[in-house]
Amino acid sequence: MPRSAPSATPWTTRSWNQDGVDQAAQALTRPRQRRTLTAEWLDWFNDQRLHTSIGDIPPHEHETNHYAQHQPQPAAGVSA
Repeated sequence: MPRSAPSATPWTTRSWNQDGVDQAAQALTRPRQRRTLTAEWLDWFNDQRLHTSIGDIPPHEHETNHYAQHQPQPAAGVSA
């Protein structure tokens, strides 16, 4: 399945207010926005980014595939 371009993250796009102040840098001075930006970045890093060492798929998809292939096998002679 073809993948779309990665969505913009707070770290890949910059926006400037009317005074020419970088809003991302300004947001880092406010604790609530800092937590929000950090949570957004963690979501992107853990679930959305494409990782070249695992076949250009997101880490979350790689983990899902791994566990789908490695289901626990019942022990011999044990009935469920």
